[in-house]
Amino acid sequence: MSEEWKTRRERIAEIIEDNALSPSEIAKIMEISVRDVLEDLKHIANSQKYGKLVVMPARCKKCGYQFRAGIKFPKKCPKCHSTWIEEPKFKILKY
Repeated sequence: MSEEWKTRRERIAEIIEDNALSPSEIAKIMEISVRDVLEDLKHIANSQKYGKLVVMPARCKKCGYQFRAGIKFPKKCPKCHSTWIEEPKFKILKY
């Protein structure tokens, strides 16, 4: 399918098929807001169309605490209260 005819979600799925990327990285590539990326990732996760969405969880860069895998990312660490958080990364695995 031609690039111009793909939906935003199809383009995001295509981008994260090759590389594990954070929502901020996806937003920069797609030139859209992080909020829109997170919304689209929720739909991609629920869809069988694109493959399986794998989430590499967020973690605290200060103490190494690893958060639960999920679409949303935390604002601060519950263990050390640091706001130095590495965003989760997302990748699509084709069936």
